[in-house]
Amino acid sequence: MAPRAMRTAAASLSDARPLSYWLDDPGRPGALPALTGDERCDLLVVGGGYSGLWTALLAKERDPDRDVVLIEGHEAGWAASGRNGGFCAASLTHGFSNGLARWPGELDVLEELGARNLDAIGAAVARYSLDCDFERSGEIDVATEPYQLADLRETYEAAVNAGVTGLELLDRDAVRAEVDSPTFLGGLHDPRGVAMLHPAKLVWGLKRAVTGLGVRIYENTRGLELARTATGMAVRTPYGRVFARRVALGTNVFPSLVKRVRPYTVPVYDYALTTEPLTDAQLASVGWSNRQGLGDSANRFHYFRLTADHRILWGGYDAVYPYGGRLDADLDQRPETYLTLASHFFRCFPQLEGIRFSHAWGGAIDTCSRFSAFFGTAYDGRVAYAAGYTGLGVGATRFGGEVMLDLLAGERTVRTELEMVRTKPLPFPPEPAAWAGIGLTKWSLARADAHGGRRNVWLRTMDRLGLGFDS
Repeated sequence: MAPRAMRTAAASLSDARPLSYWLDDPGRPGALPALTGDERCDLLVVGGGYSGLWTALLAKERDPDRDVVLIEGHEAGWAASGRNGGFCAASLTHGFSNGLARWPGELDVLEELGARNLDAIGAAVARYSLDCDFERSGEIDVATEPYQLADLRETYEAAVNAGVTGLELLDRDAVRAEVDSPTFLGGLHDPRGVAMLHPAKLVWGLKRAVTGLGVRIYENTRGLELARTATGMAVRTPYGRVFARRVALGTNVFPSLVKRVRPYTVPVYDYALTTEPLTDAQLASVGWSNRQGLGDSANRFHYFRLTADHRILWGGYDAVYPYGGRLDADLDQRPETYLTLASHFFRCFPQLEGIRFSHAWGGAIDTCSRFSAFFGTAYDGRVAYAAGYTGLGVGATRFGGEVMLDLLAGERTVRTELEMVRTKPLPFPPEPAAWAGIGLTKWSLARADAHGGRRNVWLRTMDRLGLGFDS
């Protein structure tokens, strides 16, 4: 990094608060009491992020008389659900290309289910008055290198051939008319497949909605151990137990209570910044009147969007895997990544030089080797789980909640018949092989970005095996 660019980036971070912009909100609700003693219910949901809250909401919608308890180890939305970029995508497969590569025979069904899922999220926002800044503003994947233009065109043509409608290829002038950056060479515009929202407010709204439906929530109540009982399952917590006929696990990045599931995911630490609110003149210099979400098309990509109060959220690029897959609050802050992100921001938007960042934060995402969620049951169908959303959980977790409830009911549905639902990704190897393989993959991805997208032997082998590492 040039000395002047480094000084500009460093100065922009001097007042940044080390916490998620979304969680730094006066409307953040207080924590509910922890569980003390024993509880009994029909359905226990473990995890108070999107996965658990959508599951609890859907369970009560399916059967209002069902007795539902939800436990959360900290506070609802404290982890990834309150720290992400707020991109709520229709895709259930981490994008069209990943879905086409893995499940070409059922991609039309997956696309339809994903679109219906996003519509259902919008309907729930309206029905329960979830004040979460929900905007169906779409997304643009932008090319910042010439080779990426060819990749976007290939994706566009494959999508059209598969019957996907509504996508639009944008040339340099067209994409810069939407959002002006000298680094943008073109883009692929999906005007309806992604909504922008305030991720923490969505959590808090869902929390209010499910408690209003009679769900009992206990926060600061970690699930420690699963055990079979005569009539169902018991989950031990620090100060008590929950006895339930069925259990749905929405713990995602945290170690699963079903131990055999743990090798299928690893934690990846992702980081983001938000600027101070843009002035009218600054906003006019960028354009962005249609408020789409954006992401560049590099392997080490950035994602960026406008907040309701006209800040720019800028995140991504680094994907940090800690040795042994450890989860450590100290890893939520990484100044060297913030400096890199800030320098990249000003390269993308040089017209905003002088703006400062208000917040800088990170957090762990659960990723799996196929980049999209996997599902299953344990204890003879008494326990269901969904995990591995790999950064696209804002929308797909609602679908995951539907799948878990189907599995717990023993129902054959369109969802449970999907190959995506019936199969698992390949597990990650034990250490030190996981550390070495992930490190080599990250190095190879960075090298591909620096060499016109050319993938080396390691990446081509991983592609053939259907393996990967991503945030």
